[in-house]
Amino acid sequence: MRSLFFLLLIAAFACNTKSENKETELIEGNSASDSLLLHPEEMKYLRNIKQLTFGGNNAEAYWSFDDSMLVFQSDYAGWGNDCDQIFYLNWREDDLQKNQPKLLSTGLGRTTCSYFLPDNTIVYASTHIGDDNCPPPPAERTDGKYVWPIYDSFDIFTADLEGNQLKQLTFEPGYDAEATVSPKGDRMVFTSMRTGDLELFTMNLDGSDVRQVTSDLGYDGGAFFSPDGSKLIWRASRPQTDEEIKEYQDLLAEGLVMPTSMELYVANADGTDARKLTDLGQANWAPFFHPSGEKIIFASNHQTERGFPFNLFMINLDGTGLTKITNDGTFDAFPVFSNDGKHLVFASNRNNGGTRDTNLFVAEWIGN
Repeated sequence: MRSLFFLLLIAAFACNTKSENKETELIEGNSASDSLLLHPEEMKYLRNIKQLTFGGNNAEAYWSFDDSMLVFQSDYAGWGNDCDQIFYLNWREDDLQKNQPKLLSTGLGRTTCSYFLPDNTIVYASTHIGDDNCPPPPAERTDGKYVWPIYDSFDIFTADLEGNQLKQLTFEPGYDAEATVSPKGDRMVFTSMRTGDLELFTMNLDGSDVRQVTSDLGYDGGAFFSPDGSKLIWRASRPQTDEEIKEYQDLLAEGLVMPTSMELYVANADGTDARKLTDLGQANWAPFFHPSGEKIIFASNHQTERGFPFNLFMINLDGTGLTKITNDGTFDAFPVFSNDGKHLVFASNRNNGGTRDTNLFVAEWIGN
């Protein structure tokens, strides 16, 4: 549940959603409607940034194989949503200030983690089989722990671009979600509770040939394939002490995870040669491969003491060369490169008029 983690972080950390960076510079070459202010340091990597959504919480935008479309999730009430549902848009042509995008999910339950398949159908996770209504968020805890829920009613489905539900891919009891597809178009990776812990699995696009990838205790999720399909990058928690292990297992028994301490891990697509990529502290997540296959872009709050802001960073696959990409001062996450490497789409609290809205932005990538 990549998105729910992000939405709860917004609620917890966005005490002041106005940018703390006062020194900004206008990007030239855009129309008045999509010209935005960027921090000068961001201009080393981004230009011609365009805002795609304009209200509610919008996140997890992923490219079609030909880069012409984006599929994403939104809870924007103006589109009739009670909680996250799945939509898509032609990002170059569609104007979401004027028109509602096409709904691809059922409109029932809660959805998350959509992704394009090679034939321009999509895969996503939904709770609608369990209940037509949105599952409730967890109650505020008396112990002060910051948690997010692992809804056991999540299963993985496919749909076409008319919103026709094509196939259910998972049937195991418990949480199945967070599916993404290899750029080779042959397999997908997802997170499942079927072993009693949150582990990564891969399967064919029709749901067959399920193979377990991870087995260490802790949450493994938000995984993506490398451009050539040979590797996986993901975020993970790894409780070590008796106290940490008990805390993790007790929360998991309640259907909860505490996502405030996570690092990035990389492995071969079959799970071999797994290794820890970052050791930065706090929450490091939403990793995605640079088109070269040699770098990872991700979101992190490791430079802060109060939990925010979250910014985008890049790191080499050998763990060197950590570089800060964004400097918005609020929240930037879910960075995803287009398949041709020319654009970056991400979610951000920037330009939201002081609200807590999180919107989608796409920019030309001019970094290395």
